[in-house]
Amino acid sequence: MARALELPNYIGHLIRRAEQVHTALWAQHVSREITSQKFAVLNALSREPGVDQRTLGRLTSLDRSTVNLMIRRLTEQALVSQVRDDEDRRRTLLSLTDEGAALLDSLIAPAERINELLLRSLPEGERAIAVDILSRLASLDEGSLRGGARA
Repeated sequence: MARALELPNYIGHLIRRAEQVHTALWAQHVSREITSQKFAVLNALSREPGVDQRTLGRLTSLDRSTVNLMIRRLTEQALVSQVRDDEDRRRTLLSLTDEGAALLDSLIAPAERINELLLRSLPEGERAIAVDILSRLASLDEGSLRGGARA
């Protein structure tokens, strides 16, 4: 018989389950049409208008093809505008349209409520620790992981 792991003891499984909970709460309380990833794109464009897709990917931790697909869809929905960079015609600069800014404004409060709801599931003294741990895990990249212990 093959050896099996106790999944509730594995961080990857727990992160995936936590993401499932977040996704369900997001769809229920924030938006079924605008995913949390699209929200991240809209939010980043609000904070950094006029960035290119590569920078947007870095700001949102999304890969190039995902950002490209999202920008195409958000542009078709008239939520994001694209203009050629006058200084480098190869670059396209992205900004929120007025409709995109209004949509983002309408999503901010429900997104904050979801964040608070998730944090309230933890004892008050553990909330900042949980955010710190998740931030550190999220900041790991493939290169830094390869430098760690080997099996």
